Amino acid sequence: MGGQYRITGDKYPRMRRPRGRRRLVFLVVASVTALGLIGWGTLQLIDVFTGGGGKATAAGPKADCASEASPSASTASVTLAGTLPEPGQITVNILNATTRSGLAKETADELAKRGFKIGDVGNATAAYDKKVEGAGILLGAKAAASAALPVLNTQLSGAELKTDGRRQATDVDLIIGNGFASLTKKEDADKALAVLAKPQPTPSTAKKSC
Repeated sequence: MGGQYRITGDKYPRMRRPRGRRRLVFLVVASVTALGLIGWGTLQLIDVFTGGGGKATAAGPKADCASEASPSASTASVTLAGTLPEPGQITVNILNATTRSGLAKETADELAKRGFKIGDVGNATAAYDKKVEGAGILLGAKAAASAALPVLNTQLSGAELKTDGRRQATDVDLIIGNGFASLTKKEDADKALAVLAKPQPTPSTAKKSC
């Protein structure tokens, strides 16, 4: 090229974008971010002073709701209800595993007065004779564990309940042990039997009502 001005050397002038536009974009983004933080902080303050986001009323914070106990039917006696035999449907064999004579006969007579059928009365077998340290053992079929044995257990507190291979669920043994003093008082036994036959639901959980 001819003329007065010539480009010399190996460096050329660079074309740069105007800085004003970039600054404008940065200011807009910063403003939006600041407004967002201010709004979030305001909401947090409102949450604190209104008690966790609930609606504020002129009367102040809402009062606690009253608690009501809800009945639970998960007791063992509820499971037994409706399946229990009457004392007259249970045959009890009274076997004495102690050294005290006449104990089986006396116990049999008292249970008969309370409505139970009496089967065998005598001494315990060698497997239990003089080997029962507690008040006694109530022994019956596996099916009796939720029927005849709990009914008989109302008559003798502290007895151990066990099952064997017999088939008759209403035929059970009462094996008297060394810790036996007497049967449960009839009044207390009748109350326990009534509770067992007609269980009352017990409160287990509480619900709030407003």
